[in-house]
Amino acid sequence: MFTGIEYVYEVYKERSFSKAANNLYISQPSLSGTIKRIEKEIGYEIFDRSTKPIGVTDIGMKYIKTIEKILELEQNFDEYINDVADLKAGKVAIGGTHQYTSYLLPPIVSTFIEKYPKVSVDIVEAKSSNLMKYLNDGTIDIAIDNYKYDKNEYIKQFHRKDNILLAVPKKIESNKLVEDFQLNYEDVISGRFLEDNVDSIPLKIFKDDPFILLKEGNDTRKRADKKLAYENINPRIILELEQQITSYNLTSYGIGISFISDFLIRNVGPNPNICLYKLNKYESDRDISFFYRKNKFLSKAVKEFLKIAKNFS
Repeated sequence: MFTGIEYVYEVYKERSFSKAANNLYISQPSLSGTIKRIEKEIGYEIFDRSTKPIGVTDIGMKYIKTIEKILELEQNFDEYINDVADLKAGKVAIGGTHQYTSYLLPPIVSTFIEKYPKVSVDIVEAKSSNLMKYLNDGTIDIAIDNYKYDKNEYIKQFHRKDNILLAVPKKIESNKLVEDFQLNYEDVISGRFLEDNVDSIPLKIFKDDPFILLKEGNDTRKRADKKLAYENINPRIILELEQQITSYNLTSYGIGISFISDFLIRNVGPNPNICLYKLNKYESDRDISFFYRKNKFLSKAVKEFLKIAKNFS
């Protein structure tokens, strides 16, 4: 019904078939035939050909007003596309677990917003299993995670390494048996604890002490289970939690032993109520990376966000 609206609108503006045809670089008979086909399609005449200059019928005027709205929408869309190309508009949706959205994303998001204030940024907090779902259904463009994503379906942009440490309440008596193994905060933030001359703690030292683990399905929980099984330890689990920061805080209050990432330790600072220990290499280190769908179109805004994220690696 609205095919050829540029022809109708040109006749409306010029109130003359001959002038409109000249402006459109087509013959007058061709223009007249096109207008007739459109009028036949809508079932009413648009133009009153009995007057000079050509008039517009009531139905025709309604059609013209509708055309103007369509043309305005087209113009707005063209301007939006141009703005998106210059990053004056658009949207980026990033998903991550609570730990990464709280401590890793803020400086990246802040830099991005400062550079592109008119691009909308949406942050979604979710478990790793849900992050994959959100990537697949388009809820988010990018996921920041330490989980292993299928390389056939997702592209990985490495960000940094993450290492799991053992966090033990200072008041637990078992600490006295392994004082020489204890790490200080400087050992963690400098990365010195990763050196070969720094010994890892045997988990069997704490086999009779209470443990706080994350809930099943969490990557840290999976690794903790494997490490405990590797050393033939059946832990006394007193709490299972969703968030690592909650586990860490409860450890700080002496409730139980937690498996905590060095990334979290670096961000929360030193804690006099917790003793930190290096664990053996088995299932201890992992990659923190940005992931996005392999065959999905990436907008310029998303590409720019990933580019800025690289500067913080």
